[in-house]
Amino acid sequence: MTPQEQEIEKMKKVISSEIRKVLTSNMTIFDWDIPENNDRKSAELIFTVMQEEMDILKQEIEIGKFDQY
Repeated sequence: MTPQEQEIEKMKKVISSEIRKVLTSNMTIFDWDIPENNDRKSAELIFTVMQEEMDILKQEIEIGKFDQY
């Protein structure tokens, strides 16, 4: 197991928690801003934005943007 694989095993729960926090924090803002908010629709829209950004990050990783981070 590489050092990076060992580290990701330690960090998995933290990373997962941070991702969920992005979604839930934005859900809270939608609830504040939109009377009678449709929570499912809001979650879907927030997730779409998150996924789009993850796709951009993946492309940046593939082209080497983080090779010398």
